Amino acid sequence: MAIEPELLTAKQLSDYLGVSEASLAQDRYLSRGIPFVKVGKRVRYMRADVEDYLTAHRTEAGVLR
Repeated sequence: MAIEPELLTAKQLSDYLGVSEASLAQDRYLSRGIPFVKVGKRVRYMRADVEDYLTAHRTEAGVLR
């Protein structure tokens, strides 16, 4: 059983979401997207923030927002 980290790197998150790291960087630059934290110069994403963001942006089939 692997322990899943509470903090994800941009690489880990981009692999999980199927988006590029550049897309995540652009979202950070434009102050949109998933909240992130800086640990020194390193960018990290809290797993709880990722889950909250995905839940908040979930749509039902056939329903447009």
